[in-house]
Amino acid sequence: MRVVSCSPIERVGGCLRSSFFCRGSMSSPLLARKGRHQQRYDNQLRLVAGCIPYKVKADDGNRSGDLLGRVEVLMITSPGRLDLVFPKGGWEIDETAGEAACREAMEEAGVKGILNDTDLGVWEFRSKSRQNSCTMEGTCKGYMFALEVTEELDCYPEKDNRDRKWVPLGEAYELCRYDWMREALDSFKNLLTEKLVSTVPDLSVSSSFCIVKPTAADHAIALC
Repeated sequence: MRVVSCSPIERVGGCLRSSFFCRGSMSSPLLARKGRHQQRYDNQLRLVAGCIPYKVKADDGNRSGDLLGRVEVLMITSPGRLDLVFPKGGWEIDETAGEAACREAMEEAGVKGILNDTDLGVWEFRSKSRQNSCTMEGTCKGYMFALEVTEELDCYPEKDNRDRKWVPLGEAYELCRYDWMREALDSFKNLLTEKLVSTVPDLSVSSSFCIVKPTAADHAIALC
């Protein structure tokens, strides 16, 4: 019998640290955040944050320096569904939008990395269970970011409920279920080639999840 042991999230020096150790190959019992008692809202809109995790493959000399041709993005399944999405979830009151995006990437996709502090944009969309509703209930306002992946975890909270798949950037467009996801990919492509102006509120405000924003740099290091 293989055993997995994971310690809970602990507070160290004012910061929340996910510190866990896996034995064997079973997934981690470390729990993702549950409930909405700390959920942020903008009027009736539930605020969410997510990211497009990505990596850039080494230039093999045959791509003529084509950066976009070497980019792969990480997509994940939703529980009980086969379509692929990007990691995202509720933005809570004790974290910035960027920190929420990093946390969701770790919980849902098992990745950590370098978060670009330029948001890709803000979109309004309905939750899966409220697609046909005529009211504002279930409508979300989502902030999306780009996360350059530096570490992939074998043990993470939602491993048993989701599959993850690296896909070329062009293929990701074909896999997107919603228009707003394709629009986020367009912004992501622009971000890789030009500097944009961030519009997200409170991104660099210090909070307990620890995003360290270096001076005079374009990226925030996500210690999550």
